[in-house]
Amino acid sequence: MNSGPRRPNSSIPKKMASLGELTAGIAHEIQNPLNFVNNFSELSIELAHELRDELEKPGRDEDLIRDLMQDLVQNQEKINHHGKRAAGIVTAMLQHSRAGSGKKEPTDLNALADEYLRLSYHGLRAKDKSFNAKMVTDLDPAIGKVEAVAQDLGRVLLNLINNAFYAVQQRERQLSEGSGKCQENFSPTVSVSTKQLKNAVEIRIKDNGTGIPDDLKAKIFQPFFTTKPTGQGTGLGLSLAFDIITKGHGGQMKMESTEGKGTEFTIRLPA
Repeated sequence: MNSGPRRPNSSIPKKMASLGELTAGIAHEIQNPLNFVNNFSELSIELAHELRDELEKPGRDEDLIRDLMQDLVQNQEKINHHGKRAAGIVTAMLQHSRAGSGKKEPTDLNALADEYLRLSYHGLRAKDKSFNAKMVTDLDPAIGKVEAVAQDLGRVLLNLINNAFYAVQQRERQLSEGSGKCQENFSPTVSVSTKQLKNAVEIRIKDNGTGIPDDLKAKIFQPFFTTKPTGQGTGLGLSLAFDIITKGHGGQMKMESTEGKGTEFTIRLPA
């Protein structure tokens, strides 16, 4: 029996449009560090030629040689930095493609949250010995083990907690560089809590950092969007986290933030 002509799938154009936007975003983000790599490489070639010419002179200028070598070193450092930026974007995109592809297994959510809270803090302290923050945990023992891809979920927690510590660090710096008003009352704090609900488990990650302006909140889960300065983030962390929770685990993820006061992310996973 002929059921008649098949109707075109109306979702295909939308999916293709989304793919086109994502591809354009990838190209744009990778092009930025590659432009730096190309520019500094060209400058380094010119400096190398100038250095060679100076070295071949009978009465060479030692001060000029030192300056040229110093410029070459700085250029190579910049090339290395921006090359790693491009590599970071590629790595994050590969993680995007693998999100939710692992096998779910019974996972101790409380142990995972506690582990990544401390891992994140000590990782930041290794880079900045002067930084100190208060860590607060409120982990519900009733949760037990939850079906999850531990590696993916750990990646989500680490990203959110890293962002939280970054936010409180930035707020502390802003206060110390400003007038210092209320600085003595500010205590950088990041808290992680879990709770057993009726048909779900909930994870909350809260900080008292810089917060997110209202006009940026709608963009926070978009690929390549970041509030961090250029070179300090790919803008793929929250996008990847959102996909892992919603697509990989069938859960929910939301954010509440007040500029100048702090941010809280809430994750709900089906129990």
